[in-house]
Amino acid sequence: MSNRIDTYFQYLVDQGGSDLHLSEGEAPKVRVHGEITPIEGEGALTHEDMIELMEPICPKRLWESYVEDGDADFAYEMNEKSRFRCNYMKQQRGYCCVFRLIPTKILTMEQLNVPEQIKRFGEMRNGLVLVTGPTGSGKSTTLAALIDYINSNFSRHIITVEEPIEFVHPSKKSIITQREVPTNCASFADGLRASLREDTDIVLVGEMRDLETISLALTAAETGLLVFGTLHTNNARKTVDRIIDVFPAEQQAQARTMLAGSLRGVVAQLLMKRCDKPGRVAVNEILFATPAVGAIIREGATQKLADVIVGGKGLGMQFMDDAIWQKLQQGIVSPEEAYMKAIDKARFKNFLPKESAGLANAGGA
Repeated sequence: MSNRIDTYFQYLVDQGGSDLHLSEGEAPKVRVHGEITPIEGEGALTHEDMIELMEPICPKRLWESYVEDGDADFAYEMNEKSRFRCNYMKQQRGYCCVFRLIPTKILTMEQLNVPEQIKRFGEMRNGLVLVTGPTGSGKSTTLAALIDYINSNFSRHIITVEEPIEFVHPSKKSIITQREVPTNCASFADGLRASLREDTDIVLVGEMRDLETISLALTAAETGLLVFGTLHTNNARKTVDRIIDVFPAEQQAQARTMLAGSLRGVVAQLLMKRCDKPGRVAVNEILFATPAVGAIIREGATQKLADVIVGGKGLGMQFMDDAIWQKLQQGIVSPEEAYMKAIDKARFKNFLPKESAGLANAGGA
């Protein structure tokens, strides 16, 4: 193998893991099915070890920036089957880095076993679609499958703005232009702004984390683009609140009006630990924008969204707790896991074993 770190990457791949953690003064660790464990037989990494592992795979300009400033993000391809999202940081003991394995084969919606109705977002011509969930919940994987569905079935110009580029999409029926921050454009906002002049049908914004990017995404959606964006929120209500809260108080009424007019839907995703076999399973909350949803957003009454989702089953909507309930009923997840991930804890409390129920009561749940 060309680089020393490839030995660890290969171990991660062989174990079916998702992340590799290297930290100065600690043994290397991997995350497999959600659990982090040390690599057997490996000792604590020294400063020299870290440099030897980290520097060869990092672009020279980024390495210099990392040594100076303490942060770097990029992608590394070990071979045609193994690609990694790399995050370098510094911590109290010295150098530190985390690597996420990115599957080079883009799985289809069917292979991911996500709800069929999510495909409808790919068939839309304009508006804003938000795919949300905590870090490591599979947002990027679901979005990649949705982009691949569009790419395979429709003739569109799709621009992605990512930091770094994760899934590499070959053009099929569509033309795909992938831009990396900061290599191909200075920021998400710059990439999004430029896409308005590039005969674009669809733009994917890797992360909507600041006022400028969110404001531009709403404008792009209003002007006729289909915009896909991601946020680190757990459900549709929190997603709408997060978008509005980014704006200063005096602009929030206008932001609500813009969002009410441009939002087409929200797909929130969580990964749950399986109890029937090793691995994790995705659960989704799905909101499709209706006139009622638009009115709720304009009013600022987002607490009503849960009722709209529960009542919108016939339209393809799905409430997060209902998705979790379904997995519990099917014996795929444990009562403890369902309770931990649910919004309405009381609904799941009676299914907990006595010892776990006691802990839940002690915690005031």
